[in-house]
Amino acid sequence: MTVIPESELEFRFFRAGGPGGQNVNKVATALQMRFDVKNSPSLRDPVRERLMKLAGSRLTLDGVIVITAVRFRTQERNRADAIERLQELVDKASVAPTYRVPTRPTKASKERRLVAKSHRSGIKSGRGKPAAND
Repeated sequence: MTVIPESELEFRFFRAGGPGGQNVNKVATALQMRFDVKNSPSLRDPVRERLMKLAGSRLTLDGVIVITAVRFRTQERNRADAIERLQELVDKASVAPTYRVPTRPTKASKERRLVAKSHRSGIKSGRGKPAAND
């Protein structure tokens, strides 16, 4: 598990839209957090590549992940929410994918398949009209 130091994160607070009454109009509680994935020294290269793929539309052309948190009414909770969401992304990217190793069927399984096919063939051929005896 890779932990991102807060010194690599950039925070910007702004006023949130939507419901909330006068609080929304007065206080800048919404947060935009930026994390420069491309130039981060705390990530290994494979993790960096997977993180850039996982980020999707949150990744800018400069290689910066932008996470916006507006769920809560306080700066502290929005900040914690954004950091937690980034950490979840990093944790997902830290897990290397497991690749399937293709295997071949065994000789016995091939034999069982052929026996079953011939048995089924006999059942189906027995359903036809009986042969005319001359």
